[in-house]
Amino acid sequence: MPSKIRTVLFDLDGTLADTAPDLAHALNTQLVEEGKKALPYEIIRPEVSHGATALIKLGFGIGPGDAGFDRLRERFLALYSANLCLHTKPFTGIEPLLKSSQQQGINWGIVTNKPSFLTDPLVAQLNLAPGPICVISGDSTNNRKPHPEPMLLACTQAGSQPHECLYVGDAERDIQAGRHAGMKTLVALFGYISKDETPQNWGADGMIRTPREILDWLK
Repeated sequence: MPSKIRTVLFDLDGTLADTAPDLAHALNTQLVEEGKKALPYEIIRPEVSHGATALIKLGFGIGPGDAGFDRLRERFLALYSANLCLHTKPFTGIEPLLKSSQQQGINWGIVTNKPSFLTDPLVAQLNLAPGPICVISGDSTNNRKPHPEPMLLACTQAGSQPHECLYVGDAERDIQAGRHAGMKTLVALFGYISKDETPQNWGADGMIRTPREILDWLK
């Protein structure tokens, strides 16, 4: 590798933590409230990385600007925020990865499009050690991923230059954001990627099937 990686940055949902069980629970609770049938977990999981708007569209077939969308989105967020970390856990291998990285002098952080009122309490409840050097949420900057602005703020807070950072994510916008910021990028194939997506075409520097492979890649 031409330059040493000093910071590893992660997307949150579907990369650092398996948040899909709690997001699916919130959506299905809401569907039942609205007199609809709950959806199978395997239908909901691939949509989780695309946020509340995508989940409301999946469950109710409406999007921003449609009648009732704002009410449904607000209720969904309320249901989810009340139960952020019932079943959410770091993906297997994340915690030893963070410890190994620390031993190598590599710090880590989070760059997510999730709003800070959800991100901050969730990260606190995950209680990861060592803790993140930075947590950049969807409302931390004027622009969200795929714009590079949140990535560059993460660099500043982590004390690293973009070329010294690796960004790991499970959505095309993650790879776009990292590349536009001048970072190395990896696709987390264990994340929330649907069958019709083609991550091999996203332009990442590599693809990993487990968090442990990040260490191998860094070597």
